Amino acid sequence: MEDYGFEYSDEELEEQDVDIENQYYNSKGLLESEDYEEALAGFNQVLKMEGDDKGEWGFKALKQIIKLQSRLGHSEEMVAAYRQLLQYAPVVTRNAAEKKINSVLDFVSSQATDSQLLQEFYSLTLDSMAEAKNERLWFKTNMKLANLWVGLKEAGKAAKVLRELHRSCQTDEGRDDLKKGTQLLEIYALEIQMHTEQKNNKKLKELYQKALAIKSAIPHPRIMGVIRECGGKMHMHERAWADAATDFFEAFKSYDEARWGRRQQAVRSVASRRVQCLKYLVLANMLMESKVSAMVSLVEAYQGGAIRDFERILRTHRAAIMGDTFISQYMQDLLANIRTQVVLRVIQPYTRVRIAFIAQQLNVPAGDVEQLLISLILDGRIKGRIDQVQQLLELDIELEQAPKYSAIDKWAQQLHSLHAQVAAKLAA
Repeated sequence: MEDYGFEYSDEELEEQDVDIENQYYNSKGLLESEDYEEALAGFNQVLKMEGDDKGEWGFKALKQIIKLQSRLGHSEEMVAAYRQLLQYAPVVTRNAAEKKINSVLDFVSSQATDSQLLQEFYSLTLDSMAEAKNERLWFKTNMKLANLWVGLKEAGKAAKVLRELHRSCQTDEGRDDLKKGTQLLEIYALEIQMHTEQKNNKKLKELYQKALAIKSAIPHPRIMGVIRECGGKMHMHERAWADAATDFFEAFKSYDEARWGRRQQAVRSVASRRVQCLKYLVLANMLMESKVSAMVSLVEAYQGGAIRDFERILRTHRAAIMGDTFISQYMQDLLANIRTQVVLRVIQPYTRVRIAFIAQQLNVPAGDVEQLLISLILDGRIKGRIDQVQQLLELDIELEQAPKYSAIDKWAQQLHSLHAQVAAKLAA
């Protein structure tokens, strides 16, 4: 009879679990009809049915409660439910706890606009993980916190968290532990992003080289995308156009791979950065004067040396092209490149050219043309001199070309003489 009673007690527990499970899924079904208040009451009922025996369904219900309170704009209730969820962590498997807590943090990070609320969530998590000695979730949470500070441009607070993260990835001798290469790359990527925004190129270059030297890691492609994109911007600042183009292309490939992720917001974010890197790649290619595929009308105008079309496209699409502050800071270099192309083409058949004529072709003031010509003469791209009194560009004729121009000049004189003779006869 005693054995029979024990088995009956187990059956009762199983029936209770089934009832709790049904209550959870019934409540979840209410989410589809957007009956949030009813769904919230249903999930709270799951917690009541569990009582003091915390279990899997209560843990899942609390995750849904946090999301519902977020939709309803109840910040204090969100925090209270999250405190409760953290208490469930020891009664579920370590992997399940880590997955759910990380999922909640991702959700809150994507939805919350209140940085104070985010700080509270991260702080509660860090305290809980320190107590549970869950280093992996502690690391992920600190990375989210550092991201928050970088996003808020709180460089001092971000640097403090990043130093703590860096220490966790070092050996006892204070060197980078290459066994933790993946985590190191995540830290470097965020530090590189921060120094890029601060335009601290010296520190950026140091971290960029360290990041590329790590070969033992298998990072998320988004991380490599960030490192390569910031590296490209660093090379652009140094006017190393070819290196910049390489980095932007690698960043584009990484973001392209990363956009197949599961979280929609992350997918949208990398898709946007992917397009940005494509624009930066086109810019770098134009600046290093390489022949790239005609992807946009601006590129076509640039490659054809059609300066009026180029300027018209810039005016027409000013918001799309010049609206990006990173691109706009290099537009003067780009205009100088295309003006150089036009000048070299215009002056090719002549030995002397009026500056006013070149200015007309470039559609810029004569003073700007004179400065451009001086620059090109000093760089050795034009061999000649400027007669400022007559406002002429006088070109030196190459020795091998001198006979050709001499013959042309003689021919022109003969034609002029013949014309004079014919005109005199006709007049007689």
